Amino acid sequence: MTKRFSFSQLVLLVAALVLAAIWIAPIAWAVATSLKPESETTVVPLQWFGSEITFDSYALVLGTGGIVKWAINSTVTAVIVTFMTVLFSAMAAYGFARTQFKGQRVLLAVILAGIMVPPQVLIAPLFAEMVSLGLVDTWWAVILPQVAAPLIVYILFKFFQDVPPELEQAAFVDGAGRWRVFFTIVLPLSRPVLAAVSIFTFITTWNNFLWPFLVSTDPNTMTLPVGLANVVQGTFGLRYAQIMASVVLAGLPLLVVFVLFQRQIIRGVAHTGLAGQ
Repeated sequence: MTKRFSFSQLVLLVAALVLAAIWIAPIAWAVATSLKPESETTVVPLQWFGSEITFDSYALVLGTGGIVKWAINSTVTAVIVTFMTVLFSAMAAYGFARTQFKGQRVLLAVILAGIMVPPQVLIAPLFAEMVSLGLVDTWWAVILPQVAAPLIVYILFKFFQDVPPELEQAAFVDGAGRWRVFFTIVLPLSRPVLAAVSIFTFITTWNNFLWPFLVSTDPNTMTLPVGLANVVQGTFGLRYAQIMASVVLAGLPLLVVFVLFQRQIIRGVAHTGLAGQ
């Protein structure tokens, strides 16, 4: 028995397919270009496929010798930023949701205002601060400014407000303190939203190019996007096959993360209303 689609369902399906095609097309073009001979990447009219499939661009990029180091740097940086961001944001959000203190509304308003400030606006003062602290060309210069995440605080704040306070009150009656309640009751109940914001934070940190590019001139502290950009600009010039190969290599780990944790992402969005924030 075949299932018939209503007109509204058909419209939504067509719209989803169009959006998927728009999202996939640049990725497919990057992969196709990276597999072309360099001499065929700029032919007119443009063609999706070259006369042959070659992996020379990947060999040249991987042959630089620094890509493994940069990938490790990106992984370590993203893991540390994700851990610190989620932990500190959860603590701040729980404090706003469950405690009362002087100036609470003003401080919460300041945090919410931070959501509306583009990160690019803060680059100049943040860079001056890192210079004054002597942190340029260190991992801390890359990590610390990315830990402050007003949006994550707001998302967790809204989630903690919906956690039944009776669960915490029962623990208080049994003699548990605020910290114990937070780590043994609230955080375990928050696993869906914590998983979602952790994955989003990890992806954002991995993709971050501008800030690490400004504070990392030492190859030993460069992240993968910065290192590959320097290789492409300094060694290959405008060789599009190598540029696209670098893009594919930088994005491949994120694709693996999404494939492995897509269920957690969907659950986190469904349980917290993250899509509407």
